[in-house]
Amino acid sequence: MTVTIYDVAREANVSMATVSRVVNGNQNVKPATRKKVLEVIERLEYRPNAVARGLASKKTTTVGVIIPDISNNLYAELARGIEDIATMYRYNIILANSDQNEEKELTLLDTMLGKQVDGIVMMTDKVTEKIQHSMDHSPVPIVLAGSVDETKEAPSVNIDYFQAAYEAVHLLINNGHKRIAFISGPASYTVTEHKLAAYKKVLEDNNIPVDEALIVADEEGNYDSGMHAYEELKKLPSAPTAYFAGSDELAIGIIHGIQDDGGQVPADGEVISFENSKLARMVRPQLTSVVLPLYDIGAVAMRLLTKLMNKEEVADKTVILPHRMEIRDSTK
Repeated sequence: MTVTIYDVAREANVSMATVSRVVNGNQNVKPATRKKVLEVIERLEYRPNAVARGLASKKTTTVGVIIPDISNNLYAELARGIEDIATMYRYNIILANSDQNEEKELTLLDTMLGKQVDGIVMMTDKVTEKIQHSMDHSPVPIVLAGSVDETKEAPSVNIDYFQAAYEAVHLLINNGHKRIAFISGPASYTVTEHKLAAYKKVLEDNNIPVDEALIVADEEGNYDSGMHAYEELKKLPSAPTAYFAGSDELAIGIIHGIQDDGGQVPADGEVISFENSKLARMVRPQLTSVVLPLYDIGAVAMRLLTKLMNKEEVADKTVILPHRMEIRDSTK
């Protein structure tokens, strides 16, 4: 049979209120009484009923986390940042994969709210009208992590994607390149839109014509996409001499495409990525990359959520973290 708080109180010869204070860490309990209650809890193997506690306090100390793919090392870093801060503030997390699918994201939001979570951290590639509507009508706070809300209404944590991409392409221009390719995942993703806008702006600022043939957006946005993009780009009458890739997988696909043709990186094509996952250090040559600090984004997003859940004053709900470039061997 399940051991209840009543059983603990009876065995310890104290009130249920005293057991509750011990379980919840309330210091208003005599040390001798606390010791006796804890001994009974251990002997009976009592586990507090989180659901019952949630009904009583109207809080479940549980946070929902929705990310595109936990198996991806990139998103695993985000989840780790969220979890570390959640643990620090004594919140449990319910983690779910959305598979970058809008309908699944909406379903997961409803599911999380049905589980009475106190708040939600969400990463989505695009805040659609449906998702925006769902967030606007949520009874609990929702914080976007690494996701841009163009309305700036939802609390969010990001870097300046436009500025970071601008600096990456500018580095290639400074290295003497004028035929610079832009390879990304789906063009509909908001972050991709920011990167592409920066790519075009930096070319314009340096009097380099924008050649649409050098812009490749692939729905998969993975390693094979990078390989395929290189194969198509090399067929152009004037092939690119440098590549700005939207992710490490894309960049590695480009590097291997160059190497399979007998070329070398960076001598026969410089490559810059936008991510800086572990893959950036594992590939040879190692990737020069914009650092996307997903652990920090996750950690700051969770901290922001704790403030909102506790109704603390928040001066700015739109947080922009600093970014940097990690220069390695794929550029000169």
